[in-house]
Amino acid sequence: MPSTVIRSFEYDGDSQILAVTFLSGRRYRYFGVPRKTYEAMRLSASKGGFFNRQVRDHFPFTEEQGGRVQRTKLPSAIAPAQGRLS
Repeated sequence: MPSTVIRSFEYDGDSQILAVTFLSGRRYRYFGVPRKTYEAMRLSASKGGFFNRQVRDHFPFTEEQGGRVQRTKLPSAIAPAQGRLS
């Protein structure tokens, strides 16, 4: 069944990068995504729902526009504490 929010997605198992393109045209690359997560998304009846529950906010990502990185974000669970000195 086609997704109502995700245009396409592809996975590179060697680098564990999941690339997701939304219907809006925005493209994101998620890093450190296990193959089993990709496979579960591929088999999911609701790609957008699976993405929201299992990928978004769980993996570091970059947003790309025109082949250029627009922003990079770490999920709050792995982001360094703000204002903390090493």
